[in-house]
Amino acid sequence: MALKKLGHVVLKVRDLVQAERFYTEVVGLRVTGRLPTRMVFFSVPGNEDSHDLAVWKVGADAAPPEPNQVGLFHVAWQVERPEDLEAFYRRLEAEGVKLHGTMDHGTNLSVYFEDPDGNMLEFTYERPREAWPAGRNPFAGRERLPFEPAREGRR
Repeated sequence: MALKKLGHVVLKVRDLVQAERFYTEVVGLRVTGRLPTRMVFFSVPGNEDSHDLAVWKVGADAAPPEPNQVGLFHVAWQVERPEDLEAFYRRLEAEGVKLHGTMDHGTNLSVYFEDPDGNMLEFTYERPREAWPAGRNPFAGRERLPFEPAREGRR
């Protein structure tokens, strides 16, 4: 048996209308389907799969994601060029989206932000493999992420 790829991610949200606006107008996804009053399905433009992301309505009184709870950390979308990453950053700023910062991971550049329900998201530019740090784990020695609390014993 062999895995082919990650099929999709489902996030819990309070308001489907607000989530649909955010994921279409800010993130740039297209709606591929709906289960009225419960779910909206999205895909990256050009992807022929049924969906990459879905949102599930859990209600207005749902508790927000907590930093120290077990569960999904974030969802990331790749962009083609570093300039696209910069353009998305400017769009997020203009929309008043909560930004958590940017990060150079060695292998990729990232912008971290939240959706209206506090779900962590990322836009990322993956550098070509030949540009990755040579001769070591490309992630080794990276500083903590801009939104990650410092942990005891960690440099």
